[in-house]
Amino acid sequence: MHFTKRSLVALTLSSLTVCVPLAGWAQTSFPDRPVKLVIPFAAGGATDVLGRLLAVSMQEKLGQSVVVENKPGAGTVLAASLVAKSPADGYTLLLASNSTLVLNPVIRDKLSYHPINSFTPIAMVADMQLLLVTGPSGPASLAAVVAQAKADPNALNYGSFGTGSTVHFAAELLKSAAGIQMTHVPYNGSGPSLTALMGGQVSMSSDTIVASMPLIKAGKIRPLAVFSSQRLKALPDVPTMGEAGYPNVELSSWFALMAPKDLPAPVRQKLEKTLADVLAQPEVRAKLVDVGLQPNWGSAAAVTARMQSELPRMLTVAQRAAIKDE
Repeated sequence: MHFTKRSLVALTLSSLTVCVPLAGWAQTSFPDRPVKLVIPFAAGGATDVLGRLLAVSMQEKLGQSVVVENKPGAGTVLAASLVAKSPADGYTLLLASNSTLVLNPVIRDKLSYHPINSFTPIAMVADMQLLLVTGPSGPASLAAVVAQAKADPNALNYGSFGTGSTVHFAAELLKSAAGIQMTHVPYNGSGPSLTALMGGQVSMSSDTIVASMPLIKAGKIRPLAVFSSQRLKALPDVPTMGEAGYPNVELSSWFALMAPKDLPAPVRQKLEKTLADVLAQPEVRAKLVDVGLQPNWGSAAAVTARMQSELPRMLTVAQRAAIKDE
């Protein structure tokens, strides 16, 4: 599927709505067989943990098995394409991230799915906060980073877990807001990126709280700021970007449950309510917090609003920083 970036934003701002056809079947008829939840990442990571927690709790509410299928590859494109081409009956769902729904469309000229036309939003699920971190002997503060970069535009570089990732976009937001230059050094995953940081190959890294926290606790890296509007409970002494003087530098990884386009309204409504019930459970919320995720249920309309907000904003970042899929 090919679409221009201009047409993507135009479509997003004008017609990204939750439009689902009514169906003649009763809501109570769904589900009458197992439901498949496709996760676009490998087993063991935070997204996989999130998906499996949701699957266990959802099947208790639905009265049917919810089977997790890990489908990593091509920057979440494989999983998204699989679900987009599946029947719109509620039995194949996608745990999508903003990489799937926002970042891939703005850095790739061709996709085998469309972020708007291929899916029916079900609900928002959770956020994963992002950090700017440095090594033990790195800059003492974000102010020191900015001062050093302004004194010598070629002095600093930063690592990320991949070109076009959320953390890449977050760092580029900071560069633009602060009016500084830093060289991006992409790695194939958080492990290699943070290892390079500890080894002094990069001055800083932008990464997720999930990947960073064990190393922060061990004293191997230091957090400089969080890309969120509020301080994190796990890191109460670390300032937000806003507190550091950059109020518009906010971005997180976020997750939403999606189904193929044209999902019947009764099925969508039942899945939305099921997810709301699941994420209201204190034990589920506690387990998500334990792995570094922030429960953040929102209706299907909330997913729409998040995409409407982020697609044009991230397109601007991608164009300004010349971020393209490699």
